[in-house]
Amino acid sequence: MRPRKPQPRTPPVGAYAVDTRRGLLGVVMGHEGPYVQLRPLGGGREWDVEPGALRSATPAERLSAATAYVNARSRGEVP
Repeated sequence: MRPRKPQPRTPPVGAYAVDTRRGLLGVVMGHEGPYVQLRPLGGGREWDVEPGALRSATPAERLSAATAYVNARSRGEVP
């Protein structure tokens, strides 16, 4: 019997995570099959990420993304 390969831990719904392959921060919206679904902060189209390509966002990354979104909204660039 072969030992099982450890599966990457998937973040819970609502957690902030970084897609390391695309370099994007998103909010975990769900889990579909082997993928984790992320949505950009402030809304937008979801994308699928393999759990092995995710890491938790740091507090600094979360603050930076939130500030960028608020600034873009104040300029009328996003709803």
